[in-house]
Amino acid sequence: MNSTIHLAAIVLAWTLYGLIHSWVAGNGMKQRLIRRWPVLEAGYRLFYNLQATLLSLPPLALTWLYPGPPLWHWPALIAWPALLVTVAGFIWSMRWYDGMDFLGLRQWRQHDPHAAYRETLILSPLHRCVRHPWYSLGLLYLWTRDLNAGWLAATITITLYLAIGSRLEERKLVALFGDAYRRYQARVPGLIPLPGRCLSQAELDDLSGEKRSD
Repeated sequence: MNSTIHLAAIVLAWTLYGLIHSWVAGNGMKQRLIRRWPVLEAGYRLFYNLQATLLSLPPLALTWLYPGPPLWHWPALIAWPALLVTVAGFIWSMRWYDGMDFLGLRQWRQHDPHAAYRETLILSPLHRCVRHPWYSLGLLYLWTRDLNAGWLAATITITLYLAIGSRLEERKLVALFGDAYRRYQARVPGLIPLPGRCLSQAELDDLSGEKRSD
């Protein structure tokens, strides 16, 4: 397989992963799968996380198997601090998430699909400056690692998917929280923090207590 075909295969693999990931996340597909397999109702979140993990393996393997020519090397003064910020950001932000709920284990164990159904808008301190802090941290890691042709193709594709996928995700949040989330969208950027676009602590506290609009 020549380099052009392999790079195209990497882009296609990550694109298909993103399409399937969003497709399975959609309410329409969720309801169709639950009607077909009722056991998934309480375990859908767990199923979603498992399939997302397993489906990421083929594009990851394809990217690793073809590193391609090296393109640029980040100096340690940039790469290592970026890695530390990424890891610390993920670990610190987990304080505002319930791991059992996030993985879907609570819903599965309690046989209740609504066991972790959010009633209020929960925002961590990282949400003050960016609406999708985990996506932003992931992009920070991807763009500050040494990149070769294969990983550049993957990183560009993943970046495009996160930009589009975050918008699709926010449709659900707008449907759940209505004007509260629209106010949040108007104040805070989606993926890249911008000067003057961070919430004050008072604004964060106010939005974090917003109830679902229904």
